[in-house]
Amino acid sequence: MTVQDSGKVALVTGASRGIGYGIAEALVARGDRVAITGRGEDALKEAVERLGADRVIAIPGKAHDEAHQAAAVERTMEAFGRVDFLVNNAGTNPVFGPMAELDLNVARKVYETNVISALGFAQQTWKAWQKENGGAIVNIASVAGVAPSPFIGAYGMSKAAMINLTAQLAHEFAPVVRVNAIAPAVVKTKFAEALYEGREAEAAASYPLGRLGVPEDIGGAAAFLTSAQSDWITGQTLVVDGGIFLNAGVG
Repeated sequence: MTVQDSGKVALVTGASRGIGYGIAEALVARGDRVAITGRGEDALKEAVERLGADRVIAIPGKAHDEAHQAAAVERTMEAFGRVDFLVNNAGTNPVFGPMAELDLNVARKVYETNVISALGFAQQTWKAWQKENGGAIVNIASVAGVAPSPFIGAYGMSKAAMINLTAQLAHEFAPVVRVNAIAPAVVKTKFAEALYEGREAEAAASYPLGRLGVPEDIGGAAAFLTSAQSDWITGQTLVVDGGIFLNAGVG
């Protein structure tokens, strides 16, 4: 089936696999042209081949690198002439343990990659296209940024900052650009394997909907938040969690 071109363009960071790939896939399926970023050139090349080289380009680089941020937006503009949507998905979580023992340099790296890079990309897309032409930004946060999550405190701290950044940008970029966030619970990706590997059934049992998330779940949410159906929504964080928060207070 041939997909009709929507005339819209999206830049999705950290999209060679996992949640980012699921988001890119959803946007391509509805007719958007998409630029994806990531650190691995081979993985990006494979993603472009699967998504369709006629609709997708890849820009390799590290999310926290300001030169990469500028180059990614510039390359998107050169290839497609616009950048309507930005999805800040790139992130890192290199440490698992209590906050009391957290290496502060690791904390700085997590914050730089997960929060400052999102701000940098937002600044670049705002200047290049969105300020004059409008659009939408979606930041991928986490339920760990909404409530404490044992042993991934640095990650959660950064995602809480991402949620605050979302509200701040939504206020400053209104009325021309809408800015929202998605806060997923555990999604089955390589990034989150440590949270469920070898115990998926046990992990899924605590979810009222009976399963862990998959990248397509987040792709659908991102597609909604960058569509006309969400034109009156900004500054919000959409929790996509399989109902796990319904268990709060239940002993």
